[in-house]
Amino acid sequence: MACFLSFTLFTLYFTHFSIFFNTINGVFIEEVVQDIAIKRDDKMTHLHFYFHDIVGGKNPTVVRIAGPPDSFIGTFGNTMMADDPLTEGPKPTSKLVGKAQGLYAMAAQNDLALLMVMNFVFLAGKYNGSSISILGRNAIFNDQREMPIVGGNGLFRFARGYALAHTISADPSTGDAIVEYNVYVRA
Repeated sequence: MACFLSFTLFTLYFTHFSIFFNTINGVFIEEVVQDIAIKRDDKMTHLHFYFHDIVGGKNPTVVRIAGPPDSFIGTFGNTMMADDPLTEGPKPTSKLVGKAQGLYAMAAQNDLALLMVMNFVFLAGKYNGSSISILGRNAIFNDQREMPIVGGNGLFRFARGYALAHTISADPSTGDAIVEYNVYVRA
């Protein structure tokens, strides 16, 4: 009888306790989903700009932060921190529309492929203060590369999409490059 009574009390306690927590979790999840659905206006945006990676000269926009000592910039393991300008046109003097801030690393041993971890922060127009985050592989010798957009902030909160990169020019002696970006982002 005592065993039956303790089993019954345990069962009642467990079912009431678990129902209480399921109710709290269900309401919490429901509120978040409703909040997102109300505030989001999901639409596709196409952005077009130029990325200027300046490795050499007096004012580099990228510096090596890790890698084998005294190695060529394209050596496996070299990791670079960037604060590169994003411009409206391909010339470095074109109107500044944002900054590419983050890092990239030489991630392939047998070819030149980068691991890109970048935030593209926009500084002009409607998207001023908003950013998108890119995380992916950039095989720099391919004519066109596709990298995923994994998030963003501001007008690009909860962003997803892809960025297409195409090298306009690259100087092998300095490592400087100008890359055209077509970005398709849904937010």
